[in-house]
Amino acid sequence: MTHVPTAAPFDPATATIAVVTYNRSGLLTRLLTSIVAMDPKPGHVVVIDNASTDDTADVVESFRDGLGDTELIYRRMETNTGGSGGFSEGMRVAYDLGSQWIWLMDDDVEVLPDGLARMGKWAPRFKSIQGRRYDYDGSEFYWQYRVAEPLAIPIPFAPAAFDESGFKPMNSGCFEGMFIHRDIVRQIGLPDPRFFIYWDDQTYGWLASRKTPSVIVDEFVLRRTREIKQWDMGIRHMNASSNAYRYYIMRNRAHIKQYYRALHVYNPILFGLGTTLTFGKELIRLVFVERTVRGTSNLFRGLRDGRKIAKDASWRPMPPLEAATTQG
Repeated sequence: MTHVPTAAPFDPATATIAVVTYNRSGLLTRLLTSIVAMDPKPGHVVVIDNASTDDTADVVESFRDGLGDTELIYRRMETNTGGSGGFSEGMRVAYDLGSQWIWLMDDDVEVLPDGLARMGKWAPRFKSIQGRRYDYDGSEFYWQYRVAEPLAIPIPFAPAAFDESGFKPMNSGCFEGMFIHRDIVRQIGLPDPRFFIYWDDQTYGWLASRKTPSVIVDEFVLRRTREIKQWDMGIRHMNASSNAYRYYIMRNRAHIKQYYRALHVYNPILFGLGTTLTFGKELIRLVFVERTVRGTSNLFRGLRDGRKIAKDASWRPMPPLEAATTQG
C-alpha cells in the first residue's frame, strides 16, 4: 500500500478568514457574531468593505474586543469593486499577513462553531478545500463542484453523495467558503478583479485544481443566512438573479475564454456551446424563477461587451505572486 505523505498538523492561528461585505451590516453582524463563538478561532479576520454607505464600519469596530487573540483588520475600498475585487483584496491582505490558510466567505453566511476545526482536519492532506453549507432553511445546500472544462460550465447533476473517503475531487471553487493554502495562491495569483461578479470563483477554483488536488469534503461548516427566491426542481433548486448578474454572467465568458486561450485549453466550438447553454439557462431562470422575460437585454449587452474583451490583445492572466515578488 502506497504511503501518502501528509503535512504538519493544522494550526488555527495560521488561518485568516477574509470576508467581503457591501451595505449588509445586519448580515455582517450575524457572521461576526458566529466568528466570536468559534472554537478554535483563526489568527486573523479581514473584512473588506466595498464602499458601503451604511453603518458597516461601526459594526466591525464593535466586534474588535470580542475576538480575543484574533486580530481584526478592516479595509474600506474607495469604490465598489464587486465581489471579485473584494476577494482579490481580501486574499492580498491575508497573504501579506503571512497566513498559511485563507478562508473566503461572503457576508451572508454564519460559521458553525467547529467549522475551522473541521476544515483544518483536511489541511494536512489537501491545499484547496471546499466545505459544505446548510441553506437558509436548514436543508443541505447543493453546490455544483464539477466543471465541464471544454464548455466552462458547471455540471448540474454531479453526484451529491459522499463515499467513505469523506471527500470528492472538484475542479471548481466558490468564494462562499473556499479554504486555500498560500502555496496555491502564490502560484496562481490573486482572484481576478476584472470579473466584478460571477464566474470569478469558478475560474479561480479551476486554476487551483490545475496545481493541486482540489476537493469538497463532507463537513458542514457554514450556514447561509439570506433567503433567496428559488425554483424547486425536485433534487435541485434554481435561484433568482438580477440584471447585473445577467450582464456579467455573459460578459465574463470572455474573461474565461482569455484564460483558456492563455492555458491552451480553448476549443471554440465546445466553449461556444457552453456560452449558448449559459444563455439558455438564464432565459429559463427569467421565465420560471422570476416569472418575466424582461432582462434579456442585459444578456445581449453582456455578450456585446464580452466581444471587446475577447479581442483585447493586451489581456493577460493574473500573475503568480512569486513572479510579482521576483520582479519587485
